[in-house]
Amino acid sequence: MDWIIGVTRSKELLWSHSCDDKFVPTVPGHGKTTDLPTLRLCFVTPSSLCILRRSNHVRVHGGATMAVRDTDVEVRGSALAGRRVVLGVSGGIAAVDTVRIARELRRQGAEITVIMTTAAQRIITPLAVRWATQGEVITDWDGDMEALNTADGVLVVPTTRDTLASSLHGLQNGPLLMALSVARSRGTPVMMVPSMHIDLANDPITSELVDRARTEGINVLWGEEAEGKRKTPDHETTVATFCHLVNAQKPQRKSIVVTLGATRSSIDDVRFIQNYSSGTTGFAVANDLYRHGHDVTCVAGITTATQPEWLPLVIRAPEPKQMLAELKALSNDRIDAWIHAAAVLDYVVDSPAEGKIASQQGGLDVKLVESEKHIMALKEPCKDAVRIGFKLESGIKQKDLIYRATAQIEKAGMTAVIANRLEDLSDEEKPRGYLVDAYGSHFILEDEDKMCDAIRTFIER
Repeated sequence: MDWIIGVTRSKELLWSHSCDDKFVPTVPGHGKTTDLPTLRLCFVTPSSLCILRRSNHVRVHGGATMAVRDTDVEVRGSALAGRRVVLGVSGGIAAVDTVRIARELRRQGAEITVIMTTAAQRIITPLAVRWATQGEVITDWDGDMEALNTADGVLVVPTTRDTLASSLHGLQNGPLLMALSVARSRGTPVMMVPSMHIDLANDPITSELVDRARTEGINVLWGEEAEGKRKTPDHETTVATFCHLVNAQKPQRKSIVVTLGATRSSIDDVRFIQNYSSGTTGFAVANDLYRHGHDVTCVAGITTATQPEWLPLVIRAPEPKQMLAELKALSNDRIDAWIHAAAVLDYVVDSPAEGKIASQQGGLDVKLVESEKHIMALKEPCKDAVRIGFKLESGIKQKDLIYRATAQIEKAGMTAVIANRLEDLSDEEKPRGYLVDAYGSHFILEDEDKMCDAIRTFIER
């Protein structure tokens, strides 16, 4: 039995039904689990349809994956789904973060084999690493070590200078160095994340080693200097960068521009009008595309959402005209896809005042004029690219929402439009939106993850 489906109400599992048409007895409860021969059940939120797998992951409405056992992780992406990763751990004190790195890799779907140096084992135990990875942990020479031949990527974090120098000079005094040699011979992506005292990091010999590594195609990711050390970046930055490195090898890699955030129009030098957009959706799309190996450029207005620090280029353009100018400049390059997620003002101030308009003068009349539509302005220069827009409406029926999205596709020459209603955004029971294509077909996007998957599918096909 691979699947079991249950309906919950008032936080109690009322019934369940397996794929082989056999009913499985359940015990109502709150926050508890019930042991069954092939899986464990977890009781989740009210009024949810839950699907549980033998892997002990629970999927609920909204696409989130919740962990049942303490060894499980919440799946947050698919950038490393089906990928075999060799995680090398050398003897820097940053080896204490191996558990975080390993679990973050698993959150992206990676299958992990860990190779620990003898020095690393004095800092963190193989038992702890085995718990974090739920995979093989190699601590010494092994007669098989099949993982070396099937790896899709090698991540060495932390990388000591000794490991870096030994690898570049062809030494083979441990299985980790053997893994790096095999990766070089096979052209497997390798990323090293050094961690060392600042004096050692600033040693010219270290710079020479890093330069040589990069010349040989090894990605070297330095962290910031803090407390007299060059520390490793946080685990999310490390894994996001590694995901990009591994997936950048795939043939369907594209050059993509994502617009995001709100825009504003000045009334005077201290006042302005602005629409609301946090930039959350745009950053989520850009992050997903970057992790899947694409070349991503963001053109952002005003944002309140946290910007992923690993995104390579984020151009700030807070005003509609400024943003359009940046987009037109980018259109001169070969851009394969455009994602228009920015909330661009439909109306802007006609004649902004210089300085500051004096207060306490009674009412203030501000004339607004229609602004230039970005998707229309880019219709001709971007006609050969994939173009996906967003359309937000309010107070209309679903069929009218789909109709308006279809009309926008035809008018602006879009590939697809993601349409949603303002009143649905705060309702967890409603879908994130609807993807409408140029043929008039529409697909329900249950959550942000499904939206990102759909956008990526359109771009990569």
